[in-house]
Amino acid sequence: MATPSRYSGISAAPQPFNQVCPGEPLIRLENIVKTFKTPAGEFQALKGVTACFYRGEFVSVVGKSGSGKSTLANMITGIDHPTSGIVRVEDTLIHTLDESSMSIWRGRNLGIVFQFFQLLPMLSLLENVVLPMDFCNMYHPDQREERAMGLLQMVGLEEFSDKLPTEISGGQQQSTAVARALANDPPIIIADEPTGNLDSRTAESVFGIFTTLVQQGKTIIMVTHDASLARRTGRTLLLSDGELINERVAHTFPDLSLKDMLWLTHQLKPQQFTGGQLLPIPGEGHTGAFLVSDGEVLLRPVQKQPISSASSGQVLDQRRLLPGDWLSYLNLADSRAADMELRVPDGSLLEVLSIELPLLQHWLSESETRRQTLQAKGAINAAP
Repeated sequence: MATPSRYSGISAAPQPFNQVCPGEPLIRLENIVKTFKTPAGEFQALKGVTACFYRGEFVSVVGKSGSGKSTLANMITGIDHPTSGIVRVEDTLIHTLDESSMSIWRGRNLGIVFQFFQLLPMLSLLENVVLPMDFCNMYHPDQREERAMGLLQMVGLEEFSDKLPTEISGGQQQSTAVARALANDPPIIIADEPTGNLDSRTAESVFGIFTTLVQQGKTIIMVTHDASLARRTGRTLLLSDGELINERVAHTFPDLSLKDMLWLTHQLKPQQFTGGQLLPIPGEGHTGAFLVSDGEVLLRPVQKQPISSASSGQVLDQRRLLPGDWLSYLNLADSRAADMELRVPDGSLLEVLSIELPLLQHWLSESETRRQTLQAKGAINAAP
């Protein structure tokens, strides 16, 4: 039997598909809603977000200003609490902790790096790094300064240990903040726009420190508006208007607007198939298209004549559709469905996200750009 992916375990319930998590994630957010009361009325910053983060991951959280990125980070750090939903880190339901318990838990388990550094201006760099150890009573008092100096050395600032934050550059302050976040050796680092106030060279240096920490086993969640940095992390979560866009949709259709990505996230419904089962041919029944989320599909002729690609005229033999591949009725418009089959390999499990034909046809009829984008991504048009 195939090993479940992090997209496994999805329910057939008609609800938006975010990320559903198998096994034991380090961090799990489940149906998080956050509502703020404003003079103009209530504002929902997060709308039922479910997401998981695993040990040793480097995950970026991206989205436009006001999309809910920092609010999502605040749910994990406990700086803010959800209006409803569950925030679990290992076995701790952190949304249930009181302020005193939260402070102790946060000091031992999280390192937080803020956009504006948040160093105490009256303390030296060394004292700023020692402070979390003093607060949480971590390490022997005689060892704390030595450990802090080692962390400053790691970020290249040991020569500035006696300086005040105002006496060094912004990039050096951010590097100090990274050292401070590591003071208690937490397993998780939350970085909220850590390069937002840095020049490109210094931002690259800070990113390099994060990369090294991930290699050492830390889990890093980085909120960022820098798309070039986000592309270099192991995984990216894309938020739009407080909702999490399906990761497969965002990866497969990066040229779609956020509104269109969110629409597909809402409309694609999970389906599971087992080894040897046949999938419906898009356009030949109720199914208009599907996106492979886990497993593989064999697309092959069932008669002697080969299948011809709708867009290139290329002769196709058997091919495999893999996670992230999209197949729609548009890609099969000039092919004879009776001459092909879509089959799950024996002994395998398959998960796809599918959309009904009338719904997809109507949506595509409203925009030629949508139509061209989805047709161009069809797996049948790709080279074998």
